[in-house]
Amino acid sequence: MCGIVAAVGTEDILPVLVEGLRRLEYRGYDSAGVALVEAPGVLERRREVGKVAALEAALSRHPLSGNSGIAHTRWATHGAPSQGNAHPHVSGKIAVVHNGIIENHGVLRERLASAGYRFVSETDTEVIAHLIDEELAVAEDLADAVARAADQLEGAYAMGVIHADEPGQMVGMRQGSPLVVGVGEQGHYLGSDPLALLPVTYRFIYLEDGDLVVASHGQCRVHGFANASVRGDVPVMAGDAPEAGEALQAAGRVCLERPVVRYEHDDQAIDKGEFPHYMLKEIHEQPLAVANTLEGRLGEDEVLVDALGPSARTLLGATRQIHLVACGTSYHAALVARYWLEELAGVPCQVEVASEYRYRRVVAPKGTLFVTLSQSGETADTLAALRHALSADAAAGGASYLGSLAICNVPGSSLAREATLALLTHAGPEIGVASTKAFTTQLTALMLLTLSLRQVRGGEPGLTARLVRRLRYLPTVLGDALALDEETAGLVDRFTEREHSLFLGRGVHFPIALEGALKLKEISYIHAEAFAAGELKHGPLALIAEGMPVVTVAPMDGLVEKLASNLQEVRARGGKVLAFADPDTGLASAEGLEVIWVPAVCRYIAPIVYSLPLQLLSYHVAVARGTDVDKPRNLAKSVTVE
Repeated sequence: MCGIVAAVGTEDILPVLVEGLRRLEYRGYDSAGVALVEAPGVLERRREVGKVAALEAALSRHPLSGNSGIAHTRWATHGAPSQGNAHPHVSGKIAVVHNGIIENHGVLRERLASAGYRFVSETDTEVIAHLIDEELAVAEDLADAVARAADQLEGAYAMGVIHADEPGQMVGMRQGSPLVVGVGEQGHYLGSDPLALLPVTYRFIYLEDGDLVVASHGQCRVHGFANASVRGDVPVMAGDAPEAGEALQAAGRVCLERPVVRYEHDDQAIDKGEFPHYMLKEIHEQPLAVANTLEGRLGEDEVLVDALGPSARTLLGATRQIHLVACGTSYHAALVARYWLEELAGVPCQVEVASEYRYRRVVAPKGTLFVTLSQSGETADTLAALRHALSADAAAGGASYLGSLAICNVPGSSLAREATLALLTHAGPEIGVASTKAFTTQLTALMLLTLSLRQVRGGEPGLTARLVRRLRYLPTVLGDALALDEETAGLVDRFTEREHSLFLGRGVHFPIALEGALKLKEISYIHAEAFAAGELKHGPLALIAEGMPVVTVAPMDGLVEKLASNLQEVRARGGKVLAFADPDTGLASAEGLEVIWVPAVCRYIAPIVYSLPLQLLSYHVAVARGTDVDKPRNLAKSVTVE
C-alpha cells in the first residue's frame, strides 16, 4: 500500500528518498512525491501522478537538494489519483506524508476550514498538516505539535513530518500503521518498510503504536507525550546530554525503550536476478523458503515443539479449539489447515475472514487458541481482529481465549509483537503483489502447528513420524514440481482470449482451487471462480460454456473417483478441463481433458505441492496477456487500511 520514506543527514538526502520510493513500488501506488528543506525557511515539493519514474523526470527538470526530507508513494483512498491529492501535503511551513485512514477527517476538515485553513486536496492527510500547523502556536516544539494533533485523530496512521525552520530534524509517529526507524552512520531514516532503507542501513527500530520519534543526523529519540496515548522517551543513540532528558521530562514525556534490531536479509534478497519478474523469482524460491521454515523445527520422528517458542508446549497442551483468522491468500492457507487440524490433531477449527470477524458476535469456547496469519504482519484487518478478540475476551473475564499465535514472515511486525507466540515462516522478502512463497511457507508452518498439536495431545506417533519424514523431503518435491514451468507455459493459449474460467477441487484441495483462481484473477485480470467440485450440479454448471477453461487439481486421495465424475459433467457441456494430477490417479488426456502430471506426493502434503503449478499457470497467462505481473492494477502488497 502507500509507502513512506524520510531522511535527515549530513549530505543531500534526495537520492536516498528516491531510491527508497523505487524500492516501495511493489506495494502498489498511483502517485509519488517528495518535499525537502532546501535551506532554513525554504520548503520545496515535487509531486507527480504515475510511476516513480515520472517523479524522477520532474526532479531532473526542477532539481531539489537538502539534508532533511520526506517522500511518499500514494495508493488512492480519499480522492482520485491526481497531483493535488499526491503527498506530501503542506500547511504553512509544515510538510506531511501519511499512510492509513483518518476516520474523523470530515469533522476535522469542517472545523479547520472554519478556522481559516484552505483545503486544496480531497485527502484526509491534508487535515493532519493543518492540525500540526495550528498546534504549533501553543506547542513546546514540532514534536509536541505532532502529538497534540495526533490526539485529535481517529483511525490509523503512520506519518513523517518536517518543518522549514528546522532543516536538521524530522518527526515520525505511528498508530495502527507500520513505521520503522533506520539507524545509520550518516543519518537517521523513516520507512513504512525496512526494504526501502537497506541501501543506507541494516539497523532498525520497529516502532509500536503510539510511538513518536524525533531524529536529527546525530541522534534519534523515541518518546511519547503525557497528553497522548504513548508512554515514553529514551535515547537510542549514545551521546545525549543529561539536560536533554530533563527538558523532555519538563515537556511531559516519560520513559520507554525500543531496541535496535539488525535486518536479517541482505540487499540481494530484493533483486530479481536472472528472472524477468519478482513473482517468477519467488515461485522458484519456494524450495529454499520452505526449507527455511522447517529448519531447526524437525527432529528425527517428530516436530520439535519447543522450537516453535518458549511457551508453545504449554499453550498447545491447553488448546481445545482453534480460531484461524486471515485475509486473502492467508485465508486460503487457513482453510487448508482446518482439514489438517481436525483430521490429524483432532482439534475443532473455525476459519474466519478477518475483515468480517470483529463485526459479528463470535462465540469462542473456553480453551480457544486465536491464530492469525499475515505475510507482512501488518495487515490492518487481521491486526484489528486480533485486538478486538483479545480485548473483548478480557472484558468478559478472559473466559475463552488461551492466547494468540501469529504466523507471519516479518519478525519485527506488529502481529509478531502483539501475539502471545509468533511462528515465523522465514520466507525472505516477497516483492510480488501476488503472494506465492508466503502461501506455501504459511502452509508449511500450519502443518508444523498441526503436528505439534497432535504430539502434545498424544496422537499415534507412527503417522507423525511418517509425516515428519515427508516434510523433510518437501523442498526436494517442490523443486521437482518447478520442472513443470516450461510445460505450464505451453498452456497459455487456452486462456489468453478468454475472460472467464473456473477452478475445481475436492476436500482439502478446494482451498487450493480458491487460491489458484485468486492468482489468475489478480495478475491476468481474467474472471476466475473456484468451487468445490461436488457443488457443480447445485448451480455452477450453468456457467459452463463451449470452450471455457476449467482447471482442477487431482491428487491421489479418496475423492479422485468422485472428482473424475465431476470433470465428466464439465466435458459433457463443452468445457475444456486442464487437470494437474498425480500419475497414479488413472486420469488420461482425452477430448476436452488435458492432464499434466505432478510429482507423486503424500496426500497430506499434496496441497503445498499442487499450489506451484497453479502459480506458474497464472504467471505465464499474465505474461502472455501483457499485464503488469508484479504490480497488478488496483492492488497493494501490504494492505494497511481497513
